[in-house]
Amino acid sequence: MSASRRTGVASLPLHSGRAPPWLFGRMVRLAREILAHLVAEYGPEEALRRLSDPFWFQAFGCVLGFDWHSSGVTTTVCGALKEAVRGRQADFGLYVAGGKGGTSRKTPAEITAACEVLAREPDPLIKASKLAAKVDNTAVQDGHQLYHHTFVFTRSGSWCVVQQGMSDLTRTARRYHWLSESLASFVDEPHAAVCCDVQGAQLNMVAVESAAARAAVTELAAQSPFERVPSLFMPARHPVALADVDPGRLHKVLLKTYEQPPEDFASLLGTAGLGPKSLRALALTAEVIYGTAASTRDPARFAFAHGGKDGTPYAVDRTTYEVTIEVLHNALSRVKVDRSERIAALRRLAAFARQPCSSAAGGLEHPVAASEPLAIDP
Repeated sequence: MSASRRTGVASLPLHSGRAPPWLFGRMVRLAREILAHLVAEYGPEEALRRLSDPFWFQAFGCVLGFDWHSSGVTTTVCGALKEAVRGRQADFGLYVAGGKGGTSRKTPAEITAACEVLAREPDPLIKASKLAAKVDNTAVQDGHQLYHHTFVFTRSGSWCVVQQGMSDLTRTARRYHWLSESLASFVDEPHAAVCCDVQGAQLNMVAVESAAARAAVTELAAQSPFERVPSLFMPARHPVALADVDPGRLHKVLLKTYEQPPEDFASLLGTAGLGPKSLRALALTAEVIYGTAASTRDPARFAFAHGGKDGTPYAVDRTTYEVTIEVLHNALSRVKVDRSERIAALRRLAAFARQPCSSAAGGLEHPVAASEPLAIDP
């Protein structure tokens, strides 16, 4: 068994509804372009690391234009990711199996089909998929029943898991992230921690059927349920509040990309329709691709890239969305010299977006109380 560990947990309010076709189609296309840049720059294993980070995953969903905090971001983003790589698995070096509800039960068959093409043994990957689900659904009983399981893997056998459970009692969903590196096995501390809403959540010591999973539960029983794992908690309220976004970064997102865009960036890209709103969207999208882990710790601000499905912080701007897709696509598809210049421009834009606003820059010109929803005109 390859090394494996739980890398993070996200708690989200349950929301009904789904992405409309016009938005989901764009999510697939933008996810494909973002993934293409990630793989070209860092390799497929880095894409697994990003997906296994609950903060980055949430920021990714916000850039794609889904609700900034709802439970549906997990299933919809994973669905868009699966469609984005369909037919391009060899190009990306990534394979996506599973999904929501009945689709999750097709994970072993989908892994097997991909491994037949790769001429590799599927059993270790199938075992990893099943054990990750078994640990989160049975070995650790926190009141959330799994209903979504996505398994992403590479040619070399590295993998990550994004899965989600729901609690009808608390009307919350909990997303669990796994990554196949850093630790020895599922038996040897597969979780860095188990995060629960209520202290004293029970661990089922006998319900797991396999020896490896029983050993995992034994290991878990010796740990505090509130240690070490990165945890993202999203509020039940729908409006984005100042408390959800670092004020300095908010100033950068809303004002500075308008006032002081990176030197010659617009002329370098040379894209028709690249105005202030498009530049802001590109700055946030580039930060998701080229930014650091710390820069995604307030994922709500990435909802300002293209807007959100339910109109928060504003309705999805379809024109700006299309410009972002076009710019990212052209940056990788043009001739070599032009491509290198355009990618360098995206990196500069990402670095510009990451820089905190100093007090000398004036901070927020119109401070908003932490309890006051943000109603920003894009």
